[in-house]
Formats: sequence, C-alpha cells, structure tokens
Amino acid sequence: MYPHERSLVKRLANEPFALIGVNSDRDLAKLRPRLKEENISWRSFWNGPKGTGGPISTKWGVRGWPTIYILDHKGVIRFKGLRGEKMDKAVDQLLKEMTGNK
Repeated sequence: MYPHERSLVKRLANEPFALIGVNSDRDLAKLRPRLKEENISWRSFWNGPKGTGGPISTKWGVRGWPTIYILDHKGVIRFKGLRGEKMDKAVDQLLKEMTGNK
C-alpha cells in the first residue's frame, strides 16, 4: 500500500490532511531503515516489540493488518477498511465537508 499512500500524501500536500501509520514490525532497528527505503514521509508509529499484539493495535481492537480508519477533522471514525479509489473518495468527501467546497 505504500505507493498509494505516497501518492495520496503528495496529492493532498496543501490540504488539511494527515496520514498516520502504525507499524507492526517487531524489530525497531530493522524497521527504521525500511521506512527510509520505502520513502515513508508521514508519521508512522511503532506498535512495539509484540508486533501485531502491541499497545496501539490492542487499544484500537485491530485484528488484521492493514486496518484502515479514516477520521474526520473532529477525530470521529467515519470509514473503516477502504482502500484504493474508495479510500481516495472518502478522504475527498471529508475534505469537502470540512472546507465547504462541494
């Protein structure tokens, strides 16, 4: 999903939009260079040494990876599990709602 995420971040660079990732790799030392290699320019949190059983995924009830939540500007989860074009449309819809551009 990294290529799509990179394109989304680039397309919305001047919009009130943030992409935030949570990475479930168990080894932080190996993860850091990989994020650089993959050109991950957005904030990506580490879920800890327990990997998919770490504190972030546990608190959010994540059972499968990747899990995608799309939140509005108030922090309310409005969409879950959308990918690709459906993800883009959902983000665009929320941006229009927030800015009033129809």
